[in-house]
Amino acid sequence: MLPASLALAALLFHRASAQSSSASTATGPVALSTGVPSITLSTAVASATAATSSQLPSQVPLPPKQAWCPSEIFCAGPLLQTVAVANLFPDDKTFVDKPTSKSSQAVLADFQNISQPTYGAIVNFVDSDFTGEGLELEAVALPGFNPNPPFLKNVTETLPKAFAQTVHGFWTQLIRNTNSSTLCGSSGKCESTLIPLNHTFVVPGGRFREQYYWDSFWIVEGLIQSQLFSIVNDTLQNFMDELERFGFIPNGGRIYYLNRSQPPLFIQMLANYVEASGDRGILTRALPLAEKELAWWSTNRSISVTSPFTNKTHTMFRYAVNNTAPRPESYLADYTTVNSVSPALNDSAKAELYAQLATGAESGWDYTTRFFLSPQDGLNSINIRNTVPVDLNSILYKNHVLMASFYGTANTTAANRHRAAASALRDGILDLFWDSSKLAFYDFSLTNNARNNFFSVATFYPYWSGIIPDEVLANSTSAFSAFSSINLVLNRYNGTFPTTFITSGQQWDAPNAWPPHQYIVLNALRALPSNITKGSIPTPPSNQSTFGLIPSGQLGLSETDLPGQPVQGGSTLINATTSGPNADINKGNNTVANGGTAQPGEGWGQALQRQLANRVFTSILCSWQATGGSIPNVLPRLSDQELNVTQSVTNTGNMFEKFSNLDVNSAGQGGEYTVQAGFGWTNGVLLWVASNYGAVIDSPKCPDLLTTPTGSTSSSGSSGSSGSGSGSGGSSKSGANGALSYFKPFLAFALASAIVVAQL
Repeated sequence: MLPASLALAALLFHRASAQSSSASTATGPVALSTGVPSITLSTAVASATAATSSQLPSQVPLPPKQAWCPSEIFCAGPLLQTVAVANLFPDDKTFVDKPTSKSSQAVLADFQNISQPTYGAIVNFVDSDFTGEGLELEAVALPGFNPNPPFLKNVTETLPKAFAQTVHGFWTQLIRNTNSSTLCGSSGKCESTLIPLNHTFVVPGGRFREQYYWDSFWIVEGLIQSQLFSIVNDTLQNFMDELERFGFIPNGGRIYYLNRSQPPLFIQMLANYVEASGDRGILTRALPLAEKELAWWSTNRSISVTSPFTNKTHTMFRYAVNNTAPRPESYLADYTTVNSVSPALNDSAKAELYAQLATGAESGWDYTTRFFLSPQDGLNSINIRNTVPVDLNSILYKNHVLMASFYGTANTTAANRHRAAASALRDGILDLFWDSSKLAFYDFSLTNNARNNFFSVATFYPYWSGIIPDEVLANSTSAFSAFSSINLVLNRYNGTFPTTFITSGQQWDAPNAWPPHQYIVLNALRALPSNITKGSIPTPPSNQSTFGLIPSGQLGLSETDLPGQPVQGGSTLINATTSGPNADINKGNNTVANGGTAQPGEGWGQALQRQLANRVFTSILCSWQATGGSIPNVLPRLSDQELNVTQSVTNTGNMFEKFSNLDVNSAGQGGEYTVQAGFGWTNGVLLWVASNYGAVIDSPKCPDLLTTPTGSTSSSGSSGSSGSGSGSGGSSKSGANGALSYFKPFLAFALASAIVVAQL
């Protein structure tokens, strides 16, 4: 039951996700387009940020040229630094994605002829010598698209099924091919940063106009649910082409990514594809190239670590990019970070910080206090090159396990080699990362020669990869304790599992919750044996919250140091109680708000999966509807009054790359660029959740966008009353000043609790 004051405030919620009484009524299939999508390519126009006659700010000396990036236009050098310092675009990536409209020589000559580098002169130069970003790619039809894929049969309720089918249709909007007619090629007529690909692929969306490495894992997972095996094959073929050409898979499909990779998930994509499609023929080409990738990581990213706990020496892996200049796609951001340090850094320290920044991007977590020596010093203290990450080593462990399985009895020598490599990595992971008293995995700090004791969602990667410590296998109590932070999040917060519990403004920290991590947490739970996940979720003592169930020191924070969950109570904006039983404001009877309906006989492992899967669905669907999404006869479009709150009157719904774990209506926030919509891995995770948990997904309850900070409500924009799903809940617009919300004009907070308590 909710506290009385919160239960009363719960009545403020008007908008249910279904906005309809037909939650269990059958409807016809959603109409989906299968033709070539009509897309509007971004062609940003350079805009001066000062008077056009003003001189550009003075520049620091140029960084060294980067051997891996020789372009005199798009890599570190006078032209790129000048354009970056002019700050002509909101996103640094825009400029380096613009092909030139002339030959390289002509562009460089025009740049040299700028006698007075004013804002106006640089604007004119960019406008005259460069074309629109993204023009090298073209939207294409999606072959073999079935509007009614079989996995939809797994989804019981009408709204979740209709939304899953709608998201399935989004693949048709994200399919791209290289546009050969616009490529610069070797003709010399122009220059571009695009790495042309030979096969069709799915773009993540937004600013990410090319194929990306680790994004593709979750895109592939979704494509597999959609049975779009030819696109999965094309994706893998593109990666194999890159392995043949470069010896590794770069971060993304641009030349400025050629000094770094990303979490090495190619082998796992390959395994998932082969298992789902039965196409073992691809292994003839793939296995030698998979070996090539593993060799690259071993040569370039391995390090020997002697354990301070056992004195054993392990070969482990870290992210470590060689780089001494700003990243071209984030030039001004890196330039500003490095040159704003006080006291000023010398050249050696600048080079090291540039390398650390690029390495952070290689990890995929750019950026997070997880890798900071001193969180209060921000990016200046990033120390990822001296960190041995638990997630990277877990991924590589699983890669070796899968390679051994691929070879099987056909090549026992190779299979045994990979089994030995996997076993050695497993030993290192358990020795260096596992804390048996706190029941959690932590990164290992080379700087301090110790575990860093910084808790993050990375603690679940070993379970996902198949490594379960003996202490967890011992009994259900220990197993639950290792996963008790999930229970805390579901009871305390409105959304899904955050990357960390530190609110820093970095996009891989709280309150941001990323779809790939929800997938990993769910799979970590799925990996646990059933004999240790039986029994109900434990109940904390009556004077404590679910924080009391977490092993001492596991989170590295006291309960009152955890991020607060903003709520609205009465006529004032207040923060949720930060300790004690009232901190669990989403707690219900055998479930949580927007956590679905408790199932007969489910153990705590299944219950946490069911609750988190429902929250994933809720976050994605509610934020999509809040930005204009609708489904005919199932999910009405919100009123213009409501959509004005999110500046979405002309929009048709956004699938965001990240979400707020404080507000199921909102995207995440922070980082070097504005939140992106599209979005490949979000689509993939949603479809995977629908396929695997569709039978226990209830219709979400989305907070009313028109709830105001004064506690008054407006029903004029509501389209109906609550739907019939049993899970219900709300959210808060995170941050009273709007700084934590994607929807900055909207400062209202909404309550995270049950609307219909009796149904929980």
